[in-house]
Amino acid sequence: MRFEGFGDGAVEFFEGLLADNSKAYWADHQQLYEEHVRGPVEALLAELEPEFAPGFGKGKVFRPHRDLRFSRDKSPYKTHCGAVIEQGRGGGAYYVEIGPEGLLVAGGCYHTESDQLARFRSAVDTDVHGEQLRGLLDALRDQGWRIDGDVLQTRPRGFPADHPRLDLLRHKTLHAARSWEPDDVLHERACLQRVRESWEAVRELNQWCADHVGTTEKKRR
Repeated sequence: MRFEGFGDGAVEFFEGLLADNSKAYWADHQQLYEEHVRGPVEALLAELEPEFAPGFGKGKVFRPHRDLRFSRDKSPYKTHCGAVIEQGRGGGAYYVEIGPEGLLVAGGCYHTESDQLARFRSAVDTDVHGEQLRGLLDALRDQGWRIDGDVLQTRPRGFPADHPRLDLLRHKTLHAARSWEPDDVLHERACLQRVRESWEAVRELNQWCADHVGTTEKKRR
C-alpha cells in the first residue's frame, strides 16, 4: 500500500457531509469516501507504522460513525477521518486527521483516567521530569505547534499556589498539534513527508507520556 496523497475529492466529501450529515448522503458518497479518504489514510498509516509503531504502540484508523450514547448531537458521522498509533489512551499518540479544513497532525496525551493523571502530576512535580516536559513543549511552540488540553480552572489539590510548574499541573490532558489548510501537497506523496516530519517532532513528547503517564490500569466498563 503506497500512499500517493489524498484523493482530489477528499475535502469536497467532508464539505458535503458538513452540509448534509445523513445516512442518505453517506450512502450516495461512500465510494468517494473509501477511495479518496479511507484508502489513503490506511496507506499513509501502513507506510509510517514501521518507523513509529515498534516499541510504542499499534496503528488504527478510527471508524466514521460517531458515538451517540452521551451526545445531544445525533449526527451519525464524524466530519473528519483520523488515524493513530498508540499503546493505549493517554500514554502518547501519533495522530493524523483529514477533514474539511485540511490536514491536522498531533501528538501527546489525549485522555487520562485517575491513575494516569496521578502519574502525570507526580512526574510534573519533580524538577527533572517536569522541566524536561516544559522544555519539550517550549521547543514545539517555537516550531509553530499549538499546545492544548483539558485544563483545570483552579490548582489541583495538594499542590502549593507558588508551584513553579502549576500551569502544567493544571492539565488533565496535554497535546501538541499543527495543521495545514487544503493545498496541493494534500493530494501528493509529499504529504507523507509532512506527516513523517511532524510525528518525528513529537516523538520525545510521546515518549515522555509513555514513560510517565502510560496506559491505565483501570478496567474498561
